[in-house]
Amino acid sequence: MTPAPGAGSEGTKKKRRRKRPAHRAPLTKDSSTSGSVAPKDPATKRPKTPNKTYAKRVDEVSAGGLVIDHSGKNGLLIGRIDHKDATGKRILWSLPKGHIEEGETPEQAALREVAEETGIESAIERSLGVIDFWFMAGGKRIHKTVHHYLFRETGGKLAPQESEVDEVGWFPLAEIVERLAYPDEKKLIARTGASEEVAAQ
Repeated sequence: MTPAPGAGSEGTKKKRRRKRPAHRAPLTKDSSTSGSVAPKDPATKRPKTPNKTYAKRVDEVSAGGLVIDHSGKNGLLIGRIDHKDATGKRILWSLPKGHIEEGETPEQAALREVAEETGIESAIERSLGVIDFWFMAGGKRIHKTVHHYLFRETGGKLAPQESEVDEVGWFPLAEIVERLAYPDEKKLIARTGASEEVAAQ
């Protein structure tokens, strides 16, 4: 009797896997074969990502603040020309301040800087607080911390510091916040209510 196709031992036999001769290199899938992957060339390496260069961080500490005149009605500001202004006429008004020198306290530095930048001598009445901010200069990331004080005029003669300040001036206390060019200083004076407090005395 002839067995039916696929029946019996012939139908259940599994195909034997032929062994690849040892002298042959192992099969590697390449792009010419469907579903294959090209062999990796050890000489070919992924390009290195260039090292990122970061700007150097520099910490600076300054001191200054708002000086009130003898009358108690005006505040002292310094002005510098805005070099981004095409006309060269715009003045950026700010509070007088400067770097704390070695061996100085913030209070000592504040009194010295106010006198140097404005020509006005003063006495500290109280602290207005500390602000800090970041900016870029000379390819460096500057982290600046500024101690602010409320001063009372005691003497001196109004005069801008040469090479540092373009203008100095007394302004009604009610206008100080509006005239200040920098948001951090605006917030500080508005928050502490320094101008309103003195005007009410």
